[in-house]
Amino acid sequence: MAHPVILVAEDEAILAHDLCDTVEEAGFIVEGPFDDASSALRAFEKNKPDLAILDINLHGGTSYSLAEKMMAQDVPVIFHSGELTSEEVQALYPKASTLAKPSPPAVILDTLQQVLDAS
Repeated sequence: MAHPVILVAEDEAILAHDLCDTVEEAGFIVEGPFDDASSALRAFEKNKPDLAILDINLHGGTSYSLAEKMMAQDVPVIFHSGELTSEEVQALYPKASTLAKPSPPAVILDTLQQVLDAS
């Protein structure tokens, strides 16, 4: 894959900015950031990304239904959460990966690359 497209859904502006910068600086194409699941879903339906990084809680709702639609179309998902543990997310979505919020850029990029390599 020359330039994978990474969809980012994150409603905390500073984290969204930092996450997108980290991903773009590593040579990926970023779609987003989206601060709610409905706008991320519209973008997903227009242009299927290679991977998605989703905050679990987006403006009072969750990204779970969005993640389910993505995973049903073989788009890998990394949940980015400050609340749920990796074990809790894995119990709900065994195919998804997780990142604790906030994560250092090296951890984000390592996880992103591992997920892309496995898909």
